[in-house]
Formats: sequence, C-alpha cells, structure tokens
Amino acid sequence: MTRNVVISGGGTGIGLAAAQAFAAGGDRVLLLGRREEVLRAADVPGALTFAADVGDVDGARRVARFVAGELGAVDVLVHGAGGTGQLEPRVERDDPLDLVADNWNVNFRLNTLTAVLLTEALKDRLAEPGGRVLFLSSIAAYRGSGTGAYAASKAALHPYAHDLARQLGPRGITVNVVAPGYIEDTEFFGEAMDDARRERLVAETADGRAGAPGDVAATLHWLASPAAGHVTSQIIQVNGGAERGH
Repeated sequence: MTRNVVISGGGTGIGLAAAQAFAAGGDRVLLLGRREEVLRAADVPGALTFAADVGDVDGARRVARFVAGELGAVDVLVHGAGGTGQLEPRVERDDPLDLVADNWNVNFRLNTLTAVLLTEALKDRLAEPGGRVLFLSSIAAYRGSGTGAYAASKAALHPYAHDLARQLGPRGITVNVVAPGYIEDTEFFGEAMDDARRERLVAETADGRAGAPGDVAATLHWLASPAAGHVTSQIIQVNGGAERGH
C-alpha cells in the first residue's frame, strides 16, 4: 500500500535521506523547504515539492491547502526542518542583549515553531489508524549546545511530542522523536567542522564513527512501519552512544 509521506527540510541532509528511504519503499513523498531550487535538485523519484516557510503561519496554511489538494490524507509526517540560523540574514546589533534575543527567537522559530505549526496545520489530515508523526531533535537537547538556544529549541519538542502522543493515540496515531548526534554530510555542520572538533565528536561515540544521514533515515523509516505500531511517545537516540559520554 502506497503511503503519503510529508517531510519538512526534505531537500538536504537527514530530510533528504529520509525522503529517499520512503520513496525506495514505494511511498509517495512531498518535500517541503524554503528553497525551491534545493527541493528540485533533490531529485527524489516521484516526489512532489512545495516551497514554503513552515515557521510562518501563512506558510503552514499554504502547505495544508496544497496537501489537501494533492494528497488528501497524510500517513507519515516527518519534521526535518531546523538549524541554528546559518542561512538567516545577518542583522547588525550593538546591544549584546539584542543579540541574545535574536539568537533565541531564530532558534525557536527554526526548530520548534516549524514543527508545531506544520503539525497543527496537518493534524486533522493524519491517517487514522496508522498515522505517524516523527520529530527530529538532537543530542544537544540532553547535553547543551554552547549558547543554549539551539539545545533548548530542540528539547522543547519533547514535551510537545509526549502531549501529542496522548492526544492522537485514541485515533491510532503514534508520535515519536529521533535525537541524532554528530551526523556527517549535512548542512548543519557544513564548513564549520574542523578536524579537531570532528575527532572529538567521533571519540565520544561507543562505536568509533560519525553518524550518516542514512542511519537516522533508517530509524525514521522503521518508526513509520507497522513493526513500530505500539511504539509511541518515545525519544530514540541515534548517536553511537555519545550521549552517555566516556
């Protein structure tokens, strides 16, 4: 049976790997992202694309209208959109407190509000029974991220997912969170990753290797499968044991 799979942040990194995994399994995929050229370049077989900023109410509404017209029901909703603001316009600020406010606002819009608005916009279209909602958190939600803003915005997804699981459970819909660690070949780390930092992050794992987008995509694909039908309100860590430390 072909399922309808909606993936935000589906043009790059983990979102793209997830899209490829679902498409390979015969599912119909809708890729969402802010950059239309990136979505088109993703070239996922049979995928639809729709450019919108789902951290904005109007953007989430436009996605909901598109889904209603093109897909109808949503079997799997994957929240891959997020970041720390690398792609955001730089605003010059003289007051350090203004910089703090900007950083926290950007992180919560990119990582929390995108997931919440898209979920709420599509909640009534989730297939029942059998619907799946999957959030991407981060190891940073447990360990911090330096400034705290990114980590806090990812950690905020956890209680939302737990509440959502209780709310949607009676409809036969599961809600889970996947928290990756260091994942290579993504825009998130990009050119900012120097050799020393990479070695340190890999050394923190129990299996001695960096993660790949496919590691996370495989976990998302399993959570969306019938085999995970009784798994809900869980946070699955995909970080090679790095969260446990050494």
